[in-house]
Amino acid sequence: MWDYTDKVMDLFHNPHNMGAIATQDCTPTETIAVGEIGSIVCGDALRLYLRIDTKTDIILDARFQTFGCASAIASSSALTDLIKGMTVDDALRLTNREIASYLGGLPQEKMHCSVMGQEALEAAISDYKGVPVRPEEEDESPLVCSCFGVSSAKIKRLIRENHLTNAEEVTNYIKAGGGCGSCLAEIDDLVIEVTQEQETLNTAASLSAPIPQPAIATTTPSTSPIKESQGGTPSATKLTNLQKITLIQQVLETEIRPTLAYDGGDVELHDVEGDRVKVILKGACDGCPSVMITLKMAIEKRLQERVSPNLIVEAVV
Repeated sequence: MWDYTDKVMDLFHNPHNMGAIATQDCTPTETIAVGEIGSIVCGDALRLYLRIDTKTDIILDARFQTFGCASAIASSSALTDLIKGMTVDDALRLTNREIASYLGGLPQEKMHCSVMGQEALEAAISDYKGVPVRPEEEDESPLVCSCFGVSSAKIKRLIRENHLTNAEEVTNYIKAGGGCGSCLAEIDDLVIEVTQEQETLNTAASLSAPIPQPAIATTTPSTSPIKESQGGTPSATKLTNLQKITLIQQVLETEIRPTLAYDGGDVELHDVEGDRVKVILKGACDGCPSVMITLKMAIEKRLQERVSPNLIVEAVV
């Protein structure tokens, strides 16, 4: 017997917003978006319906049809309660952990139900926007779990987002490895790879952080305790080139690309030459009249804040 919270059991026995949304329920300025995830053959399946005001991008109604266990039904019900009244962009920022938290928690073995809700929401918003909300590389990366059709990029993303530490946790969150089990060793290797990447990034981030300077005492110049470098400012530890490139890539992947994806755009790191960062703009960003605003405000400014104030971003064809 699973240790479900009272909230999970209440939404299982008395689910909110169950059913479909018909086209005739919409006004001329509204539309229906549908997202489907999972398979009855594999266990859980969810179809999510959104009724959206096309003028404001606000989700006016959300309903679901779910085949699955108590936590799958409760997670779907919680998802629809959470996103009603949100704009599609705000809803896209909802995480599976927030769905689980709304339910008062889920057993670790059932966390994949909250992930299923998040992915159904992304699929519905993709349907509404007409563009993928996740980078295409995730679907194009090598398949790791053939039983559930899960790619290496998707597994690595879930490891990062949920701070997973072993293959068992990955199976709990995304089912990968829960079939024949032949991919469990490869999943463990991915966990190690992501962990090592994160340790490198944490080291790079700590090196790039401003070094606290001691307070300057009120003394005469001849007795001042502060010794400055020849340039007139305290010297700071610099990132190695590898650390800088690794940190730039991480900021692009986790902070910049998801933001551009909201409007159908994308960016890829092409090269780093000293402080010059060369990128390739894709999707809606390629040829956009506001390309310089995207480069300078969305990309360059963020990289200057997170990596180094000296970085200059250029677009290459």
